[in-house]
This record gives sequence, C-alpha cells and structure tokens, in this order.
Amino acid sequence: MKAMIIGAGMGGMSAAIALRQIGFETEVYERVTENKPVGAAISVWSNGVKCLNYLGLEAKTAAIGGIVNSMSYVDGHTGETMCRFSMQPLIDEVGQRPYPIARAELQSMLMEAYGLADINFGMKMVSVTDGAEQATATFTDGSTATADVIIGADGAASITREYILGAPVTRRYAGYVNFNGLVEVDEEIGPATEWTTYVGDGKRVSVMPVADGRFYFFFDVVEPAGAPYEKESAREVLRSHFGGWAPGVQKLIDTLDPTTTNRVEILDLDPFHTWTKGRVAVLGDAAHNTTPDIGQGGCSAMEDAIALQWAFTDHPDDVHAALAAYQGARTERAGELVLRARKRCDVTHAKDPVTTADWYQGLRSEDGSGIIRGIVGNIMGGPLTPVV
Repeated sequence: MKAMIIGAGMGGMSAAIALRQIGFETEVYERVTENKPVGAAISVWSNGVKCLNYLGLEAKTAAIGGIVNSMSYVDGHTGETMCRFSMQPLIDEVGQRPYPIARAELQSMLMEAYGLADINFGMKMVSVTDGAEQATATFTDGSTATADVIIGADGAASITREYILGAPVTRRYAGYVNFNGLVEVDEEIGPATEWTTYVGDGKRVSVMPVADGRFYFFFDVVEPAGAPYEKESAREVLRSHFGGWAPGVQKLIDTLDPTTTNRVEILDLDPFHTWTKGRVAVLGDAAHNTTPDIGQGGCSAMEDAIALQWAFTDHPDDVHAALAAYQGARTERAGELVLRARKRCDVTHAKDPVTTADWYQGLRSEDGSGIIRGIVGNIMGGPLTPVV
C-alpha cells in the first residue's frame, strides 16, 4: 500500500511515521522549501506526548520538552498570585507528563525521525482527484504523483478539504491576536518550572518553560482582524495594550526580541464530519482548525495519525473501509475539542465581561482541582487515552 501525505507539519509527519510503521510505502510533499514552523512553541499535553511515545520518540520528546511542575494565575495589574498548584495530580491521573516544546525542535525531531532526505520540499499541491485504483495530486510545476491513498495534512487553508467538501469554507476570526516567541528564563517574569499566566481585562500574558533554559511566551490582544502591524513595533504595540500591568509583564516586554516575535491572528473552523472522499482524507488543521486556548490543536493532529494507522491495521486491503473507520473514530472527538477551545476563548477574552469577571473571581479560590479536571477532560478521549 502506498500513501501520499500532503504537508510536512506535525500532523503530516506523524501520519507518515505511523503509516510507515505498519509497512506502507510513504511519500511526503511539502510546499515550503525548508523547515520554518509558524509560531514559537506548542503545549504538547499528555495525549500528544503519548502519541509521540507510540511513534518511538519517547526519549527524544522528553529531551526537548520543558518541565512544568506547577501552574499559576496572576492578577495582571497587581502581580498578586491568584492561585498556584502542582501539576503532579494531573500527571498521576493521566500517566504522562505534558511538555511545552519549541515548534522548530518538535518539527525537526519528526522530520529527522522520518528522514529529511525523504521529504519532497518545494512541492505545492494545486489539485487532488480520486480514481478507481489510485488518487492523484498535481503540483504547481505541473508534475503529478499517485498513491493508493492521499492524506491531506495541508493546513488550515487546505486544498484537500475543499476537494472533499466540494467547496471552500470560511474560517472564523476568534477575535484576538496572539503575539508569541522565546526568551531566556527570568525569575522576575515567572518561576523556571511553572506555567505562569497573567490575566485581566480579557487579555492574557503567559510564560511556560521549554528546553535549554527558555520561556515560551504569548500575549493575547483583543483587536479587529487585519489591523496594520510592523514587526519591529512589537514592544510598542504590547506596551500600549499592557501599560500599567505587573512588573513581570513589563520585564517580558523589555526582554523580548521584536524581530523574532510572531503575530498570529487566531481563527478556527466550525466542526464538520465529512473527512474523506474516495481515496482522499484530511488530517490535522485541514480537518479541525482549532484555537490554541486549550492547547489541543497539535495533539489532536497526532491523535489523527494514530487513529489512521489503527484504521489501516484493521482494514489493510480496503482503503475505503479504512478511511471510513478513521473518519468514524475522529470527527466527533476532534470537533468537540474545537468547540471546547472556542468556549474557553470566549471566557478568556471577555466576550461576556460578567462571565470573565466571575472566572477571575473563581481563580482566587481555586486549589487547582477544578482546572486540572478541565485539562484532564481535554486529554482523555483519544486513541491512546480512552475514557474508561
């Protein structure tokens, strides 16, 4: 069986490795000419880590993962700690430590595990078609490639999704912009092994440790889509939004490098449940573009890869049956995570100010159990984290 994977992102590479594990011939096509991940880092929660472990990458994942022993919420204006609690109860319950990981390092690990020389870079797909015996992808240079199955891991603006659904879909602007990057760990900003989140006015500033003594940081700013922005102005823009916030926030703004600070307008996609058409299927952001508010977008893509492998293990000689099983295993779970992230987004960013004020007040009496219960609810339900 030959599988073609369109897109060498986190989901695409996980799928390529997973299918190769069960004896597939695999070909990966990626439109960019080199590995340049979008965004600085990613929260790989325990379900995602378990997927990486399953793919044979347990030791390498642990080596590039940040150690988060505790979590805290801080009043953005006063710097007062609203709550702080250990992550150990979560680790004990789900059986795996989560890891924040720099995106470039996660992407490189996956690519190297598969084989960099085996990835076809600079190949942008412009169309895909199904056939009785094979599916075909056409690329910008006019070349074509065929396989028994094509997996479209081609991102949020997926051409594969458009083919499967028969029409383009419009993504929804979530109402906020995320500024993110990497800085050296600084205890004036937050403890070195803690995920610290400053909150106030429907905005967030957060730091979490990744490997090699660095913090991944992000600032959430509520503003209209399409606002003009010059990258060199990151500090000035953030000072305008967070003037008067706590000293730790000011130190972070002073420390960050504007030239390596990303600005990402956050969008998502209404859940849909048709992920396959003939010998063609979508995976990852192409199937369930999710806001980052619960940290499950990448984890969900890796769950897709494991579910895809299991579907072909159960139906090794029947592409259509395998893809139907894959779709049946994944659309409800992935769609639910999209909606959970959307709901959390609305609370965090004060879509209803009263609800958000109530959340802030609740954080002041939180012992961690409620927050951990919510995170565990997101983690459980995938192929390697079944709900018992």
